[in-house]
Amino acid sequence: MTRQSFLKGSFILMAAGLITRILGMINGMILSRVIGDEGVGLFMMAFPAMLLIVTLTELGLPVAISKLVAEAETFGDRKKIRLILILSLTIVCLISIILTSAMLLAIPVTAKYLFADTRVVYPLLAITPVIPIVAISSVLRGYFQGIRNMKPYAFSGIVEQVVRISLVVTLANLLMPYGVAYAAAGAMIAGAAGECASLLYMLRMFRKSGGIRLNMQSLSLLKGSRTTLRRLLNIGLPTMGSRLIGSLSSFLEPMIVSHSLLIAGYSIKTSAELYGQLTGYALTLLLLPGFITHALHISLVPAISEAIVRKDYGMIHYRLNQSLRIAMLTGGLSLVVTFSFAAPLMQMIYEAPEAAYFIHIMAPFFMILYFQAPLHAVLQALDLAKAAMINTLIGAVVKIVTLFLLTSNPEFGIAGTALAICINVVLVTFLHAAVIFKTIGFSLIFKDYIHSGILIACSGILAHYLIGRALITWSLVPRTLALMTTISLFYLLLGSFLGIIRRDQLAQLPVIGKWID
Repeated sequence: MTRQSFLKGSFILMAAGLITRILGMINGMILSRVIGDEGVGLFMMAFPAMLLIVTLTELGLPVAISKLVAEAETFGDRKKIRLILILSLTIVCLISIILTSAMLLAIPVTAKYLFADTRVVYPLLAITPVIPIVAISSVLRGYFQGIRNMKPYAFSGIVEQVVRISLVVTLANLLMPYGVAYAAAGAMIAGAAGECASLLYMLRMFRKSGGIRLNMQSLSLLKGSRTTLRRLLNIGLPTMGSRLIGSLSSFLEPMIVSHSLLIAGYSIKTSAELYGQLTGYALTLLLLPGFITHALHISLVPAISEAIVRKDYGMIHYRLNQSLRIAMLTGGLSLVVTFSFAAPLMQMIYEAPEAAYFIHIMAPFFMILYFQAPLHAVLQALDLAKAAMINTLIGAVVKIVTLFLLTSNPEFGIAGTALAICINVVLVTFLHAAVIFKTIGFSLIFKDYIHSGILIACSGILAHYLIGRALITWSLVPRTLALMTTISLFYLLLGSFLGIIRRDQLAQLPVIGKWID
């Protein structure tokens, strides 16, 4: 099966991630128009629960599988790869059976005590079909990452979104007569159908690869698999711990926010609407470029793992600096565009210009988020997943405390929720960086960061100037798109002039590389 270089694999994931995010934005636009702010609020209250269940189901194994498969692939050990897959599938299938049963029994009883708005029980129940699907998908994703073939992983996300969008309107409209809570549940079911289609695609690609065959006789490999099991769990459990802490924090967030807003004097309906604007609209836009850093995370784990096996420590420093430069470039453009065009973007996408308020609060802090994914990936590849978990725990505790203190204060209200999320982002990112600096003696290339500051400042000033003076007679959509395109081109050209975008690296990319001398 085709194996890609670090940059090429990252580019494939980025391109597919961009398409997936755009499709996700389309899905959000459809949802906001079909089920409204209240329905989106209910959907987003249940969504963290799905992330929690996915975290428990995967057990951190995708990262562990990716690392161990990359190491085995380095030495051509196909039998070891087969053992890793069989062992991982056995584990996640057992967990999915337990979790599905527990969810079906516990949700109707406990939901009314955990949420101020009990209607969230319907979208929560709609989550359960996704558990066994995610279980098998997680193993296949880890395998494809480990062999450095990112195409099945990348394209499966596109398949998932296409199926989701195809079904969400039908199911939401079909269930809307029964109430907005049922419509939100229909949106969840559409997501489960998308995950199922994604899994079927990955299974097809796995069979076509022909490299690894799994059958009933493969179960004999489980004998004497204790060492491999120990390695999987030593990597997977701390990784799961980090995600579980984050998922628990996200799971508790809507409960804390809904109760805190009641204390601050908001009604239940207003609380759901404001939370929907913050998480369903503003955060979705702010996280749109996150597909780039996610791609870097996916590609970095096997790349760094191979470098460690080969004892090529210079490559570890090179890959991390390379990833941080890409993250910095992405985060800077995201900051300029989202901050400058917050109101027109919210109007165009969600017909909710009031949500621009949250973007103006959060955008400057969220640039730092784009450094977090590559830093976390390097910690996992260096067998420092436990340190990453501790950092995540510290950030989660601080977030929960500040979430209640700020949101329940009438002077802050929902703005306090936005600030608490930003505090968590900054704290965890800096803790990750501190551990890496201490462990491998990593040093930043300060010239890149100085040039990035100049790039962001110049682009922001130009955006402010053009928004006030250029294309005034144009209507909202064409004017916003034209100005955003102008600013983005200026940003990329100035970035190339300052040396942040490098020709030698562009030349390694597919399609683009053909046009670079």
